[in-house]
Amino acid sequence: MSDPVKMIDVSGKETVYRSATAVGRIRLKKTTVEAIKEQGIKKGDPLTVGEIAAILAVKKTPELIPLCHNIPIGQVDVEYEFMENSIEARCRVVTNAQTGVEMEALMGVATALLNIWDMTKYLEKDADGQYPDAAITDIRVVEKRKRE
Repeated sequence: MSDPVKMIDVSGKETVYRSATAVGRIRLKKTTVEAIKEQGIKKGDPLTVGEIAAILAVKKTPELIPLCHNIPIGQVDVEYEFMENSIEARCRVVTNAQTGVEMEALMGVATALLNIWDMTKYLEKDADGQYPDAAITDIRVVEKRKRE
């Protein structure tokens, strides 16, 4: 029989500065990327909505990832980079805590990308209502820092 599920005890660890940065990409039609650049999305600016949603998701990470610790969030930065047929989102999270913020950064970037999808899906559907071009990919942690 396996061990019971449990949260890791970090109570004996020192509180230190920690940061993590995650990135991910949403592939879209070139015309959809252009519509975002030109502020032509019916629901409004998906990058701003994505940024706000990412911040909210970072703060709610322990509610959605059961074994994540509830830690104080010091800062959340969300940035975007346009490519021809995709947008890369980058989410950096900072804390002073006893454990890291990798899951928070991953949650932030994933939520930013999901909100972009939600706001642009009407442009991505084909005649059958499918999404042959849209895809969220390459979500990963690209940097983790800890100062002792």
